[in-house]
Amino acid sequence: MPKGVYQVPFSANEPVTVYAPGSPETIELKNTYDKMYNQEPVDVPMYIGSKEVRTDNKIPMSPPHDHKHVLGHYHKGTKDHVKQAIDAALAAREQWASLPWEHRAAIFLKAADLLAGPYRARMNAATMLAQSKNAMQAEIDASCELIDFLRCNVMYMQQIYGEQPDSNEGMWNRLEYRPLEGFVFAISPFNFTSIAANLCAAPAMMGNVIVWKPAESQVYSAQIIMEIFKAAGVPDGVINMVVVDGPDAGDVVFNHRDFAALHFTGSTGVFRHLWQTIGNNIAKYRSYPRIVGETGGKDFIMVHKSADADEVAVGITRGAFEFQGQKCSAASRAYIPTNLWPAVKAHVLEDVKSMKMGSPADFGNFINAVIDEVAFDKIAGYIDHIKQQDDAEIIAGGNYDKSKGYFIEPTVVVTTNPKFRTMCEEIFGPVMTIYVYDEDKFEETLTLVDETSEYALTGAIFSRDRYAIDLASKKLENAAGNFYINDKPTGAVVGQQPFGGARGSGTNDKAGSYLNLVRWVSPRTIKETFVPAKEYRYPFLG
Repeated sequence: MPKGVYQVPFSANEPVTVYAPGSPETIELKNTYDKMYNQEPVDVPMYIGSKEVRTDNKIPMSPPHDHKHVLGHYHKGTKDHVKQAIDAALAAREQWASLPWEHRAAIFLKAADLLAGPYRARMNAATMLAQSKNAMQAEIDASCELIDFLRCNVMYMQQIYGEQPDSNEGMWNRLEYRPLEGFVFAISPFNFTSIAANLCAAPAMMGNVIVWKPAESQVYSAQIIMEIFKAAGVPDGVINMVVVDGPDAGDVVFNHRDFAALHFTGSTGVFRHLWQTIGNNIAKYRSYPRIVGETGGKDFIMVHKSADADEVAVGITRGAFEFQGQKCSAASRAYIPTNLWPAVKAHVLEDVKSMKMGSPADFGNFINAVIDEVAFDKIAGYIDHIKQQDDAEIIAGGNYDKSKGYFIEPTVVVTTNPKFRTMCEEIFGPVMTIYVYDEDKFEETLTLVDETSEYALTGAIFSRDRYAIDLASKKLENAAGNFYINDKPTGAVVGQQPFGGARGSGTNDKAGSYLNLVRWVSPRTIKETFVPAKEYRYPFLG
C-alpha cells in the first residue's frame, strides 16, 4: 500500500522541434533516418510474456515511398500465439494490478523521458520510414503526442484515484479503482504511432494487462514502442504484442471468458463488426466488456461569408493534405460561400501548386506517400470516379503513380452536388471536395452539413461574425466531437483538446483526458462503520 499521498510531476505539453534547415536536431534526424534506411534488415518478433517469438511466416517491411526497398521483416503469428499472449497477460495480471499506483506511474513517466531524449530521433525516423510522414508530422505524432499521452495520463490517473466520496459521522466511505477483471484487447491503426502506444499504455497505467495487435503497416515503428516500454520497466506479460490476421485474433479473443475490454482505433465497419461479435458472445464473459473506439470521419470546414479568405484557404490545405489526408480528423469536405470562393480558390490553387511531393528523406517535401497499395488503389478509384462525373470537376491534382512509391497528388474537387459521393464517403487520402453555396443561405447549409455524413468526428467554422459562430456551434452540436472555430479541424493536443467523436465516429471517450482513463477501472465502494449497531429495532418501533 502507498505510504503517502503523492503529487505527480506537473506536465506541460512537450515542445515541438521545428527541424529548421541546418539545425543540430535536423542533422541528427537525417542521419538517423539514413542509418535506419541503410542498416542490415531488422527482424521484428512478437512479444509474448518474457519471450521474443519468431515464426516461419516472415513478412517484408518497406517504406510506402520506396516500396521496393526492404527495411526488414516481421514475424506473423497464428491463433496459438494469441492464446499464448492471453495466457501471458493473465499470468502477469495479479502482480501488476496489486503494484502501488505510484510505481506504475513512474514506469510510464520514465517512458516519456526516454522518448523525449535518447529515443526521439529513432522513433521519428521509424515513423517517417514506416508510415511515410514528413519530419514535422512524425515529430508531432510519434514524439510530442506520445510524450503528452504518457505524462498527462499519469496526472489523470492521480485525479481519478483522488476522487473520493463524502462520509457522514461514524463511518468512512472510500472508492477503490480496481483494474478490469480480465485482459484488454488493443487494436491500433497505422496512421498515428502515438495512438498505437496509447491504446496499450492508458489501460496498463490503471493496472490492466494488454494483448496488442498493431497494424501490419506500422510494425516497424511498433517495435520501437515495445523497446521503450521494456527500457522503462514495464514487466513481462503486461503488454504483449502479436501480429496476426484480424479474424484469427478475434476468434480467440472474443470467445475468451476473461475478455474484459476493447480499445480500438480503426474503420467504422470493423468496429461495428467487433461490437456485434461481442454482443453475440455476451453470455460467455465474466463481466460486461468495456468497448472504447474511435473510428472514421468525414470532417468538414464550414465557411461564413464574413470569414477571411486567406485563413480559410490555409485551413483547407493544411487540414486536408497534411500526412496525405490520412488522419481521422482530416478535412475532406468544405462549404464555401459564393462571395469568398474566387479568393479562396486562387489561394488554395497557389498552395497546392507549391507543394513538393516525394520521400520524407527530403525535408522539403510536404506530401509523401499513402500507406500501401490497397489504400493507393482505393483513393485512385475515387479520383477516377470523379473524372467520369458531370457534377464534379478536379481543379488541382488528380494524378497518381505507384511505380516507386504510393504517391497521389493533393487533389481538389469542386462539385455542384452537395451529396456528391466524395462529400459523403470517407476516402482517407489527399482529396478535398468543395461545395460552393449561396452566401445568403448560411443556415440552410448548416443543416446540410449536419445531415450529409454518418460521421461526427471533427469540423470547423470560419467566420468573423460572432452571431454566425454561435449559430453554427448550436446547429452543428452533434456533428463533431471536436469543433474548431477559425482553425483547421486537425491537430488536437493532449490535455487541451480531448479527442473523439460520436455517431459513426466512435464512442467519444476522449483520448487525452481523464474520460478515457476512467473507462479502464471498475470502482469498488467501501463503507466502514466505526461503531456498528447491536440492536435491530429502529426508534420508530417504540
